[in-house]
Amino acid sequence: MCLPLLLDTTVDIATPEGVELRLPVAGLAPRSLAWLIDALIKSVGLTAASVAIQFAGEFGVGLLLISMFAMLWFYNVLFEVFNGGATPGKRAVGLRVTNANGTPVGWTGSLIRNLIRFVDVLPGCYAFGCLAVLFSRRYQRLGDMAAGTIVVFDPKATFQRAARTAEPIPVRIPLSLEEQQAIVSYGERAVGLNEQRAEELAAILRPVFPDVTRDRLRGYAAWLSGGERRA
Repeated sequence: MCLPLLLDTTVDIATPEGVELRLPVAGLAPRSLAWLIDALIKSVGLTAASVAIQFAGEFGVGLLLISMFAMLWFYNVLFEVFNGGATPGKRAVGLRVTNANGTPVGWTGSLIRNLIRFVDVLPGCYAFGCLAVLFSRRYQRLGDMAAGTIVVFDPKATFQRAARTAEPIPVRIPLSLEEQQAIVSYGERAVGLNEQRAEELAAILRPVFPDVTRDRLRGYAAWLSGGERRA
């Protein structure tokens, strides 16, 4: 395998709007940390359940087994489908699961990637899964390869942080709702664009803002997003 491919830790995705997103793929270390956090949450949940139903006799044992099955097999699936691709552990580390094309993961993809987890864990301590991540260009474990999913650092959080770091610049002319939304969207996505592409997109608004630049448009976006307005 070519070493430069192993060093490439981003995935380039072209959105329908013509904007190229560069998603940073999560490697073994952050994924392991997210898994550890989720494992601790599961352990606490199962311990609490076992304490709560220990007085229910044989019926309680059955409930505990059902709880263990649901926690081990559907914890990840439910959070990934209903929580933007992120379990609590992934959310804490700033990760989320997406389809390989950057779209949100659905039931099929999440079920496949988690059902094949029993292969990734073999022969113990997630050996197969760790090796797959280390030797995959997109840092995919076997479940991800089968489901066509990837684990990335959450770009939405990155874009929002970038928008907040821009110095707000008041907009002095009236704008339609669509124009305001377009500028805010640009401000959120500009961090994922190279400088040339960001300037090219900003130039589209020169009929409205003759002196527009990438940084100035990000300032407008920060102001429209409710950032602290300077005097």
